[in-house]
Amino acid sequence: MNAPATTELPVVVVGAGPAGLAAAAHLVDRGITPLVLEAGPVAAAAVREWAHVRLFSTWGEVIDPAAEKLLAPTGWVKPDAATYPSGGDWAEQYLQPLADVLGDQVRFGATVTGVSRAGRDRIVDADRDAQPFVVHVAHADGREERLFARAVIDASGTWTSPGPAGASGLPALGEKTASDRITYRVPDLEDPAVRARYAGKHTAVIGSGASAFTALAYLADLATSDDGTGTKAVWILRRGISGSTFGGGEADQLPARGALGLAAKAAVDNGYADAVTGFRTDAIERDADGRLVLVGEDGRRLNPVDEVIVLTGLRPDLSFLSEVRLGLDDRLQAPTALAPLIDPNQHSCGTVYPHGVNELSHPEKDVYLVGMKSYGRAPTFLAMTGYEQVRSIAAALAGDQEAAERVELTLPETGVCGGAGLFDAPETAQDGEGGGCCAAPATLQIGTGAPASSGGC
Repeated sequence: MNAPATTELPVVVVGAGPAGLAAAAHLVDRGITPLVLEAGPVAAAAVREWAHVRLFSTWGEVIDPAAEKLLAPTGWVKPDAATYPSGGDWAEQYLQPLADVLGDQVRFGATVTGVSRAGRDRIVDADRDAQPFVVHVAHADGREERLFARAVIDASGTWTSPGPAGASGLPALGEKTASDRITYRVPDLEDPAVRARYAGKHTAVIGSGASAFTALAYLADLATSDDGTGTKAVWILRRGISGSTFGGGEADQLPARGALGLAAKAAVDNGYADAVTGFRTDAIERDADGRLVLVGEDGRRLNPVDEVIVLTGLRPDLSFLSEVRLGLDDRLQAPTALAPLIDPNQHSCGTVYPHGVNELSHPEKDVYLVGMKSYGRAPTFLAMTGYEQVRSIAAALAGDQEAAERVELTLPETGVCGGAGLFDAPETAQDGEGGGCCAAPATLQIGTGAPASSGGC
């Protein structure tokens, strides 16, 4: 294996989602060649899986400045800045055009299966930093390929690794065998087949984040429709209900996010959902009719339900990074310098201090986790933070350390804070099971006079 000179190599970006494509745009802006590897067949493959969900943020708040600069000469028309896109809108009207502009610098059907240093496994110290990265790729047609890179930016997200129903972090007993009646995504009730699955049925929703709010609101809407008579939700919470359970409401500086929490509260208040608090799922059993019975760690058995929607957060897949030296927090699986800023054991306000390349660096030089993956298991990711992350990293890779360290963000208040780490205290806690596809986006301002930007997922 003869590795080329590192300076001649591209920066490999894993994932053609919002953070990955923004990383490519910032690298191009810095005169650095990116190579984006996307496992899916199109750009934003993960975003398209929640295409039916509307973002909390307006179009004017979810477009990266470097990406917009790249798109402008193509005749691309920016959507109305004051309107709210769905995930599908975001993918089709912004992310796919951005990938198209990048052209052959984005490869689809390319799954990264391993990253290492050329000729050096994770044990070897000698001359390590001087070696390029070697990236193994499996293509959709079965081909395998070895690529070399000067740096690796992993923006692959966490979408493919949802958390289980089991409160221990492991699947509940019987969870796998009940998979025919369990989903780990917010259902698209506009799809006739999906709608029929939940209409008139009793559904348990496990989770306390924005995705759970969305599912509860959708099921409440279904219950009020002509074809949804008898639809009922059971909301399973691992903690109690307090003033912070439904988010910041009118105090949230992102009105659409606050409204989502209020919609979930209305579902409970109006009787379309019953809340079960302090329930930690231990097992899922079937009754004689094939319906599912949730059993708690304390022995409680809930009434049978027809379906279960599990929205207990997401976690990173680190398997293909096993040969590089990552510095990760042992709880969150986030970079060690970033973890204290986002750890719900230490704080539970939605605001995160500005951060960039310094907080995202690892013992392995020039490898970075960005976007949702950088937050590991932390429940609240601010999507535009990912844009700022990759701006900082691109500046550092270009040798502009001053720009890399100049992180300028203005984050809005969520309107809610809880006690540090008190997950079981009903009046103060913020449960660590949040997350989901549209977890807590926030408005940010990048630089003086720049447009406010925010995004979910």
